[in-house]
Amino acid sequence: MTQPFSYKLPRELIAQTPLTERDQARLMVVDKKTGAIEHTIFSCLGDYLKAGDLLVLNDARVIPARLTARKESGGRLEIFLLRKQETAVWEVLLRGKISAGKSFAVGPLQGRVMRRTASGSWLVRFNAGDDREILKHGEVPLPPYIRRAPQPSDREDYQTVYAARNGAVAAPTAGLHFTRKLLNSLQEKGVLVSFLTLFIGWASFRLLREDQQGSVPGEVFEIPEGTARRINECLNEGKRIMAVGTSTVRAIESSVKQGRVVSCREETFLFIQPGFSFKVVHSLITNFHLPGSTHLSLVCALAGTELMKRAYQQAIEKRYRFYSYGDAMLIL
Repeated sequence: MTQPFSYKLPRELIAQTPLTERDQARLMVVDKKTGAIEHTIFSCLGDYLKAGDLLVLNDARVIPARLTARKESGGRLEIFLLRKQETAVWEVLLRGKISAGKSFAVGPLQGRVMRRTASGSWLVRFNAGDDREILKHGEVPLPPYIRRAPQPSDREDYQTVYAARNGAVAAPTAGLHFTRKLLNSLQEKGVLVSFLTLFIGWASFRLLREDQQGSVPGEVFEIPEGTARRINECLNEGKRIMAVGTSTVRAIESSVKQGRVVSCREETFLFIQPGFSFKVVHSLITNFHLPGSTHLSLVCALAGTELMKRAYQQAIEKRYRFYSYGDAMLIL
């Protein structure tokens, strides 16, 4: 693996709260063929799309994955839910000292640490009959660079308007800029819209090291039959496939078999870095990403590292808002 470029970001450019109007975020439009960079707002997205373009969106819904627990000793333990393994058994990250076999309490729920996994996460078991008993004690898992406590409004703000399937522990943030009105207007223009699901997990938080080898943590994705069929039809007709978010790119490119997108439910370990040969995705809507992140590596693979360096420098100079609650980029 190679580390994507680094950059210095003034702390005040890290968005701490969302905009009141989702589609009023700024939008940088980057043409990867000409190198041209334009600046507009997200509600003007339709000016850059045409009838027959296919928008593919990730409909994963963020769960309240951060739990505060109490250890047997009375000490505090933070539990970050990563992935359900079976009824009441979850793979988690733990913050606080505890060992296998020890118990903890989350409100009236009791739990026990089962064992550590090879990747460094933990398996825990709750004495709960279903997920709702567990999740009702959780809070929105805002990223660590948002330096404030979650607010009740984050339960809606940190969720796309089309979120449908519970299981993600981070939002597919490129989709946060869409409103139902904007989606409807694009469809009225003839833009096609399809959905897939990728449950964003631990891979979303992974930063790359210069010496890192191997794959990033796996994430489960599902391509419905209708979405696969529509993508393939657009490929046959030479239409643009526009992914909304790096998670969508990862799911689509992981599903390709013999040049066609296949309906499937699988786990992907795909890492996309410069030099990757994209088989399906032509264009991308994305946010501005952390230096050293797998997301930035993917963006550089699609648009070119030098162009992205120039784009990010302009974003800093023009005071764009960065990261999850920040502004957006359209790569054409």
